[in-house]
Amino acid sequence: MSEALLASETAGTDTSVPAVSGARPFWRRLREQRAALVAAAVVALLLLVALAAPLLTALEGQDPTTYHPSLIDSARGGVPVGSFGGIGADHWLGVEPQTGRDLFARLVYGGRVSLGVALAATVVQVVLGVTIGVASALGNRWVDQLLSRVTDIIIAMPLMVMSLALLAIVPSSFPRPVLVTLVIGLIAWGNIGKIARAQTLTLKGLDYVSAARLSGWNTWRIARRELLPGLAAPVITYAALLVPINISTEAALSFLGVGVKPPTPSWGQMLTAADVWYQAAPQYLLLPAGALFVTVLALTVLGDGVRTALDPRAASRLRAGTGRKREEKA
Repeated sequence: MSEALLASETAGTDTSVPAVSGARPFWRRLREQRAALVAAAVVALLLLVALAAPLLTALEGQDPTTYHPSLIDSARGGVPVGSFGGIGADHWLGVEPQTGRDLFARLVYGGRVSLGVALAATVVQVVLGVTIGVASALGNRWVDQLLSRVTDIIIAMPLMVMSLALLAIVPSSFPRPVLVTLVIGLIAWGNIGKIARAQTLTLKGLDYVSAARLSGWNTWRIARRELLPGLAAPVITYAALLVPINISTEAALSFLGVGVKPPTPSWGQMLTAADVWYQAAPQYLLLPAGALFVTVLALTVLGDGVRTALDPRAASRLRAGTGRKREEKA
C-alpha cells in the first residue's frame, strides 16, 4: 500500500502518519528502542499483577475489604501499630490507617480497577471515534457536516466538568467502574474521530481505493478491506497515548469523590483517603501515587515508542538529537 498522509484540519500542523508497512518491520523498529522495551515490560508486569490480584492476595492471606481494628492505635487517631505502617509477614505493605485494611490487597485490586477503566474507556473511544470519523468521510455532504459538527461539540466539551456533572446525577446503585468507563469513553472520543475522518479523506483519493470502487465494491466492503488497514497507524498511535490520559482522568475523578466509591479500591480513591495521612502514615499516600506515576510514565514511553515504530521518519520526542543522528547515518 502506498504511503498515506494524515491530513490535518488545523492550519500549520503536520501530523503525517504513514500507513502500517507490515508487522515485522514494526516489531523490528520497536525492539530497537530500549526505553520502549523497558516500558512494555513494566506495563506487562502491571497488567499481570492486576490480573493475578486474587491469587496474590490469597498468597498473602488477606483481602481488600476486611477491617483489622486490632492493628490500629485508636489512641493516636487510627495510626497503624508497628513500624513502617504495620509492614510484616501478614501484611506485606502494611495496613490502612483508621480501618486496618491490607494495603497490598487494596493496591493490586485498585490497579485492576484503574487499568481496567482506562483500557475499556480507550476501546469505547476508538470504536466511537473511528466509526463516526469514517462515516463522516464516506457520507454525503450533509452527513459529513452533521457528524463533523457533533465531533466539534464533543471536542469543545470540558471533560472533567462534564464528567463531574454526569457522575453526580447518576444513581449510586449503578456500578461505578462501568459508569466511569462509559462517561470517559462517550465524552472524549472527538479527537480520534477527527483523526479517522482526516485519514479516511486522504485514503479515499488513492488509486487502490478508486480501483475497488470501480470493481463494484460497496462502501462497507471498501471501508473494511481498504480503509481500516490504512487507519491502523494513527489510531494505534493515538490509542496508546489515550490509556495514560484515561488513567489520570479516572484517578482525578475518584480523588474528587465522584469516581469509584468505597469499598471498591482504585488508586485515585486511595489517594482521596490518604491526603491527610502523609505525615503519620506516608506509605498510605506514596504507594498509590507511585503506582500511578510509574504506570502513566511507562504507558507514555510505550506510546511514544509505538508512534516512532509506526512512523520511522519521526524522531522520538523523548530522545534529544535523534533526528541529527539519523541524518548523519543516512
